[in-house]
Amino acid sequence: MPPYSSVTATEPDPRRWWVLGVLCVNLVLIVAAVSSANVALPTLARPDTLNASQTGLQWIVDAYALVFAGLLLPAGAIGDRFGRKGALQVGLLIFIGGSLAAAFAGGTGQLIAARAVAGAGAALIMPTTLSILSNVFPPHERARAIAIWAGFAGAGGAIGPLVGGFTLTHFWWGSVFLINVIIGTVALAVGAVIVPTSRDHERSPLDPLGSLLSMLGFGSLLFAVIEAPERGWTDGVVVLTAVAGVALLGGFVGWERASRSPMLDLSLFRVRRFSTGVITITMAFFSMFGMFFIATQYFQYVRGDSALVAGVSMLPNALGMLFWAPRSQRIVARIGPRRTIAGGLLLHATGFLLLSFASADTPYLLAGLALAVIGTGSGLAMAPTTAMIMSAVPMNRAGMGSAVNDTAREVGGATGIAVLGSILATRYRAGLGDALASVPSGLQALVERGVGQALRVAETLGGPEGAALDEAARGAFTSAMAVTLRLAALTAVAAALVVHRLLRGPAGEAESAQAGVTIEV
Repeated sequence: MPPYSSVTATEPDPRRWWVLGVLCVNLVLIVAAVSSANVALPTLARPDTLNASQTGLQWIVDAYALVFAGLLLPAGAIGDRFGRKGALQVGLLIFIGGSLAAAFAGGTGQLIAARAVAGAGAALIMPTTLSILSNVFPPHERARAIAIWAGFAGAGGAIGPLVGGFTLTHFWWGSVFLINVIIGTVALAVGAVIVPTSRDHERSPLDPLGSLLSMLGFGSLLFAVIEAPERGWTDGVVVLTAVAGVALLGGFVGWERASRSPMLDLSLFRVRRFSTGVITITMAFFSMFGMFFIATQYFQYVRGDSALVAGVSMLPNALGMLFWAPRSQRIVARIGPRRTIAGGLLLHATGFLLLSFASADTPYLLAGLALAVIGTGSGLAMAPTTAMIMSAVPMNRAGMGSAVNDTAREVGGATGIAVLGSILATRYRAGLGDALASVPSGLQALVERGVGQALRVAETLGGPEGAALDEAARGAFTSAMAVTLRLAALTAVAAALVVHRLLRGPAGEAESAQAGVTIEV
């Protein structure tokens, strides 16, 4: 099949909707790889599996996210320069290899290293999916295709626990990672036949120094964010890496401004729909990923659900996103992007507020309704926001625009898990109160580390003491969850206010409305 380029092609690709299907499978695969690992953590901590420590469990999840986010900008540039289909296929091969190594890892260190490799593959996959989509669809269909893409991007986080719970229920722990190999191999084979290629027709040179500064900057900053809840926000390592990350990103900005062929065109941030989109995506994923982190623990620890039931319980969120994201453009056409996005974010906040009232004895109906409301808000907000970002980027640099969009998601999500997770942990410890007094001194620190550890200690103690600790730990977590989710709701409201303010007036509405119609070349 000849190379496809939206700049030179006169007819749309007749297989473009099949291409979208393949791209969405790739997208869900790499997004679900984060959340599916979360439901496996209790299993990986057992002595009969990897006997992973709390720090080890944290890095099994975070190694993937750290490498993923750090490489997104360079990966987008590589796809633009050398061909997006090639970058997608190579990324899949790396992701499959890392997932295969993870499935048969013999220890925690090996699993962490394998997850980091898979994250490098994911960094090549994610920006190329959106940039290929932007090139293969004609302008009048592009907004709808991006809306479908955005729906699957958000739904992947909720689909992951379902797939992970199913495999853990029926197979050994490595199946959580092996399923990625199976699906990834099918996507690789089908993509080789169906997915067309495209690249930057100007063949812009690579930016090695900019790539290095962005990788080190984002990597250092995310390392600090990830380690802060465990080490403390004032820990020397956390402070030094955070300062280094900010300094390196400052150097990256300075270099990109001076470069004749920048990897990231910083002038785009003067375009209102681009800067607003980046801010909105970051803030929305801050609250949403924090919610995923909290909700999976709530279902498994507080309600006592199995990994499979916890995964099924998250489905209303995925279904809400998948239903409303493709329909968001109709609403944009009626009431405009500003009201659609701001309204979606306010639904986010409403869902978080509803979920904050859930407890061990609350019927699932409340949590299910809250998750459906959050999913609806995500579907309405994320699709037009992504379209706004991509509409501001020249077609030949679609990989750059996609990488910025994806980096905003990952940085917002990682920061949300760290910050909201830290608040959750602090409030949980404070909520234990006098319950610690009945726990042997050698086990008190373990109880304070988290509700999962506290429940294991309670089971070990048994009797009235164990029952009292079990009740106290669940109650402390529920109370901490309520406070944390209400703070998440406030961040969603703040994001809605940002959208309402920045897209206000004739200029903002006219500029953002272009996102629902076309992507400029």
